[in-house]
Amino acid sequence: MKSVPKLIRRFVGIMLLSSMLLIILNFALLGIYTLNQAPNSSPWITAQEVADHLSKNENEYVLSEDTALELQNANVWAIFIDNMAMKVVWQTDNLPQTVPMSYTISDIASLTRGYINGYPTFTGEAENGLVVLGYPKESFWKHMWPSWDYNLIANLPKTVLSVLVINIALIFIIYVIANSKLLKSVKPIVSGIQALSTNEEVYIREKGLLSELAVNINKTSNILQTQSRQLRKRETARANWIAGVSHDIRTPLSMVMGYAGQLENDVQLSENNRQKAAVIVRQSKRMRNLINDLNLASKLEYNMQPINPERQNLIAVVRQVVVDFINMNIDEKYTIEWQTDETLTSCTANVDKDLIRRAVSNLIQNSMNHNEQGCQIFVRVIAENNVYTVIVSDDGVGATDEQIGKLNNTPHYMVCDEKTTEQRHGLGLLIVKQIIFAHSGKMLIKHSDYGGFEVELSLPMTM
Repeated sequence: MKSVPKLIRRFVGIMLLSSMLLIILNFALLGIYTLNQAPNSSPWITAQEVADHLSKNENEYVLSEDTALELQNANVWAIFIDNMAMKVVWQTDNLPQTVPMSYTISDIASLTRGYINGYPTFTGEAENGLVVLGYPKESFWKHMWPSWDYNLIANLPKTVLSVLVINIALIFIIYVIANSKLLKSVKPIVSGIQALSTNEEVYIREKGLLSELAVNINKTSNILQTQSRQLRKRETARANWIAGVSHDIRTPLSMVMGYAGQLENDVQLSENNRQKAAVIVRQSKRMRNLINDLNLASKLEYNMQPINPERQNLIAVVRQVVVDFINMNIDEKYTIEWQTDETLTSCTANVDKDLIRRAVSNLIQNSMNHNEQGCQIFVRVIAENNVYTVIVSDDGVGATDEQIGKLNNTPHYMVCDEKTTEQRHGLGLLIVKQIIFAHSGKMLIKHSDYGGFEVELSLPMTM
């Protein structure tokens, strides 16, 4: 059940990432909004510039044209309060009538940090007085008592971080509560889907947010179980039928072979009739071998053939097969060459000796069956990369690329075409593949280095 925690982690990750991005976006939008709302972000600097550019010529004060134009464009009025007289001695033309013309010290203190008649004011120090700028109402908001508790300012980072953590925790709790029902519904759904892949019977309570999906999974499970039961019945019937037919054919086939063998050796028959009897014997043997192969293939396919793996020297097992073929006095047009490196004397593998012998025998016989004009057969065992490989190859007619591709990729090897009289690569290779797969090995068919056919059987080493 690794998928449900993974799903929860994904949801939590998305939630946390969304929260962080939302906070960052809010701060960014706040900054952009603040900048757009305060195009003149330095009124104190402007006030000081006015004070610096205000000069006295004879008995009157004069402001430079550029500075005056700047104030006019911003709709800002200005006054100059003399230090000695505490009165306005200079003013701009747009000064409102409600602005006082004389001030006390307390008035100066008030306008410095606040307003004059609702106009936000900013001051700049001149040589003999104070320049006061008045901005339009509602253009600035001024904090009248700019004093804060020291501990509040000192602990502000911790306070902000704590508030942020609390907010994230609250968001997480709300998220978990809101999605708990969904997660509770997802867990059995995921378990059911995983069980379907293993052909287990599945039933999910058809309740909750995903009840419709649960209904469909239950229906799918019922269909799969029904199909599985029907398939097992067909497989059992097929295996039993093959076993029964194989058993029933053996007795009459033995009689046919026995009588044909007697006719083949009867000197009173003509040579032509004796040759016909020999053909019957030879084809009967092929039929018997085919029946045995078919029975073995069926048992291997349905796991009815017992596998008894033991620690065996693979080289000794394969070499004995080669020796047995040589001792059988096979036709001189077939020669078998043992090519295993002499330094490689022991390859210990956990195998069923009889089945491995059968697999190698099938490969050698396969080379003989498909090269009626004769061929040389090469057998060798190699060990590399923690794998033992048994290779059987020949220099015969081989097979085309298309045929080899089919042999490697199709689930069976019953290859046939319109030329039904020709022997094809068939059941023998299927048995070899089943034997090797039963030993957790691999089988590869390819062209041999000698121009013929080659099969590689790879088996894991025993540590």
